Amino acid sequence: MTTRSLSDLSESRIQQLLAFDRLLNIMDDLRAQCPWDKKQTIQSLRHLTIEETYELSDAIMENDLPEIKKELGDILLHIVFYAKIASETNDFEIKDILHGICDKLIVRHPHIYGDGSGQPVIAETEEQVKQNWEQIKLKEGNKSVLGGVPASLPALVKAMRIQEKARGAGFDWEEKQQVWEKVEEEMQEFKEHFNADDNSVIDQEKAEGEFGDLLFSLVNYARFIDINPETALERTNKKFIKRFTYLETQSRADGKQLHEMTLAEMDEYWNKAKTL
Repeated sequence: MTTRSLSDLSESRIQQLLAFDRLLNIMDDLRAQCPWDKKQTIQSLRHLTIEETYELSDAIMENDLPEIKKELGDILLHIVFYAKIASETNDFEIKDILHGICDKLIVRHPHIYGDGSGQPVIAETEEQVKQNWEQIKLKEGNKSVLGGVPASLPALVKAMRIQEKARGAGFDWEEKQQVWEKVEEEMQEFKEHFNADDNSVIDQEKAEGEFGDLLFSLVNYARFIDINPETALERTNKKFIKRFTYLETQSRADGKQLHEMTLAEMDEYWNKAKTL
C-alpha cells in the first residue's frame, strides 16, 4: 500500500489533517505552559482515561450523538496526551502510534491487502475474517487464542470476548438449540443444589460456581441470537433506575416515606412507572 502525497489529498482530507494538527499544537502549548498539564504522567492519566471511556459508553447507550462527538474528542485528547508525554522521553510519538495501527490493520486484513505470499487470501464472511484474525495473532506471538482478552475486563464483557475468541478458533456449539439446552441444564443444576424453598445451609462457594456457570451459558446463548449481554443488562439497569426514581419522587410528593410503605403500596407506583 502506497502513501499519498499532500497534492493527492482531497480538500476534505486536508481539513481533517489540519484539525488534527491544531490539536497537536494545542497539546504542545498546554504541556509547555499549563501547570496541571505539565504535571501529568502516563500513570496519572490512566484513571481519567477509564472515566472518559465509560462516559463515551453512556453516551452511546443513550444514542446521544452530540455527546458521543464530545466524548470521542476527550478520548482523542488523551491519546495525543500519552503520545506527547512519551515523545519527551523518546519512547514513541503520535506518528509511531498511527503507523503502528495502520501496519497492524494491513497485516490483519490479508484478504484486502494480501499476505506477501502472492497467493490470494479468501474471507468472504464475517466468521472467516475473525478466524483469519485469530490465526494471524497466534503467528504474531500470542501463546493462546484467549491471550488477547484483557484480565481487567468486567466479567460479563470478558465472558462474551472469551466465547468470541474460542469461536474464532472453531471451538463452539453448532446450533443455538444446543446452547439453550445447556442453559436449561445449568439452571436445573442450580435449582437442585440451591432450592429457594429449602432453608438448609448453602455452600456459598459451590453456589457461586454454579451460578457463574449459569451466567456463562446465558451469555453464550445471547451471543448466538446476536444480543450483547452487557448492553442488555445496562438497558435493564437504566430502566430500573428510571422506575425506582419515579417511585421515590412520586411517593415523596404524596407525603409518603419509602421505609414506611408496604411493598403493595410501592408496587402501585412501580406499575405506574412501567406505563410511562
